[in-house]
Amino acid sequence: MKKLLILLALLPMTVFAEGLNGANTSWILTSTVLVLFMTLPGLALFYGGLVRTKNILSVLMQCFAIAGIVSILWLVAGYSIAFAEGNAYFGDLSKFMLSGILEGTVHSSGIPESLFALFQMTFAIITPALIIGGFAERMKFSAVLLFSAIWLIVVYAPITHWVWGGGWLQNMGLLDFAGGTVVHITAGVAALVAAIVIGPRNGFPSKPMPPHNMTMTITGAAMLWVGWFGFNGGSALAANGDAAMAMLVTHISAAAGAMTWMFYEWVKFGKPTALGAVTGMVAGLGTITPASGFVGPAGGLVIGIVAGIVCFNAVILIKQKWKIDDSLDVFPVHGVGGVIGTLMAAVFASNELGIFSGQGLAEGMTIMSQLNIQAIGVVATFTYTAVATYIILKVVNMITGLRVSEEEEQQGLDIVSHEEKGYDL
Repeated sequence: MKKLLILLALLPMTVFAEGLNGANTSWILTSTVLVLFMTLPGLALFYGGLVRTKNILSVLMQCFAIAGIVSILWLVAGYSIAFAEGNAYFGDLSKFMLSGILEGTVHSSGIPESLFALFQMTFAIITPALIIGGFAERMKFSAVLLFSAIWLIVVYAPITHWVWGGGWLQNMGLLDFAGGTVVHITAGVAALVAAIVIGPRNGFPSKPMPPHNMTMTITGAAMLWVGWFGFNGGSALAANGDAAMAMLVTHISAAAGAMTWMFYEWVKFGKPTALGAVTGMVAGLGTITPASGFVGPAGGLVIGIVAGIVCFNAVILIKQKWKIDDSLDVFPVHGVGGVIGTLMAAVFASNELGIFSGQGLAEGMTIMSQLNIQAIGVVATFTYTAVATYIILKVVNMITGLRVSEEEEQQGLDIVSHEEKGYDL
């Protein structure tokens, strides 16, 4: 017995910092991997399959490079602007270079603050990566990098502070569980503005530009579906019932969005398409995101169905009616979905609706009073993002130029930007 005790004493022991929750830490470690997986390789493959063969490598490279540059900027200043103490609009630079975040520093959620910073970094990565779908196949690589870097600091980080970092929208009581305003509205609006400022691809809308590899797109979409469990479930910052319910309603909304879009398309055009099914899935995922931690399963079902119908018609409106070449439908899917989900969170979070009940609104809040707050959040995020994105694009255009030449666009960005081919069979 004495020898056994001596042996146990010699074994390495895990000592948790005061307040550290091991279960929460394990879950957010897993969620962080899942959210990064959404961008690399999920979004890269999803977008890559949607463009033409001559531009596949450029899209993959843009996603990869954005992951790198955003990670560095998040370390330097992005996290501090988003989550350090400051005023109602911007965090100060007290966490510059993650200053003060040590191995034993614990976040209020009971996880290491280093892990919280990393988890939030993966959100910061995917948001500008989503935007590239608005200007795919025609923007200079240098302009993509410069735009993404400035946009992260000027748009994404401040709005994150408004909503999650102790800013004015959080203090007002905005419900945004996992990024309807912070991620989807900002990315969708920025993509729409970029598509308008840069102009359409040569040949749009008369020349067909179908996806070159739907197998790749469906593979990427499947990765997004799986990764979204970390995106929404991880936003609970705990291994608890909120995380479980967020994952459940996320899955229900994705399935409802996919099937609604597929059947709607089937009725309208005679055949269901794989592209329609995966696009509807993404619409369902994006729309449930702000509401995911607040609504119940029936609410998730309704949100997914609404997303499939409204986002489907938004694609037709943007491309066929307005003739805006949002190449990969970022605004009609993510922007419109983010708006719908943010507003519907007020309705289905209420405990007044029986089968649709969510966790309940804050004391004294009615559906209408909460809906008013949600609308303010939507309008503020939409307006600030649109104006700031327009200014950033104009500045980048003066520095590097935004668009490749007509001849370079015809040749394809793989060769023009990288002197490589995505395929060399």
